[in-house]
Amino acid sequence: MSSNAFFSMRLSLQVASMATFFVVLVGTIIAYTLARKEFRGKELLDVLFTLPLVLPPTVTGYYLIVVFGRNGLIGKIIYEWTGFTIMFTWYAAALASFVVALPLMIKTTRASIESVDRNLINAAYTLGHGEMETALRVILPLAKKGIIAGAVLSFARALGEFGATLMLAGNITGRTDTMPLAIYSLAGSGEWTQAHAMVILLTIMSGVFLYLANMYSKRGT
Repeated sequence: MSSNAFFSMRLSLQVASMATFFVVLVGTIIAYTLARKEFRGKELLDVLFTLPLVLPPTVTGYYLIVVFGRNGLIGKIIYEWTGFTIMFTWYAAALASFVVALPLMIKTTRASIESVDRNLINAAYTLGHGEMETALRVILPLAKKGIIAGAVLSFARALGEFGATLMLAGNITGRTDTMPLAIYSLAGSGEWTQAHAMVILLTIMSGVFLYLANMYSKRGT
């Protein structure tokens, strides 16, 4: 494999790791809120967070450009204050991966939290534990398997993200070309040997992460 291929592999792992870190952090908070709180518009909010899961990635990427592009709703403000634009950087690839992977984390974690025995939660409250302590010591530990499953699925989704990344980060060799984008370029230029190698590598990487997560969940540790 060429040096460009190794760069794409490293970049994909970097992007997926950063995206998954924030997905777990933000997704767990959102999932807990949706699972444990009652408020007007809750299911509508759930639909909004789930939309990237069903929308074409290019549509998600278009929305990200509208919001975070140099002239976007938020991107324009950031550019005017700092002179920095996220477009065509690896941060854009991480942002795109975060957005498309977040629904998986929210769905699996919410279902897992909702399945926690309410009697155990009520018992914790009866013993004088507050909501935060109950969440940290009872609810989240009992929902651990769902959280792990969501994190692994989110990492795998971030690792394979293509459409939204292409829209927001572009396909710049040696800068933003993650493995899916590199495979696209290699296939388009007829470099099938390199494309085959990267496809096999990406498939093995995804399979290994899923296998390890399944083994961890079965042990219940």
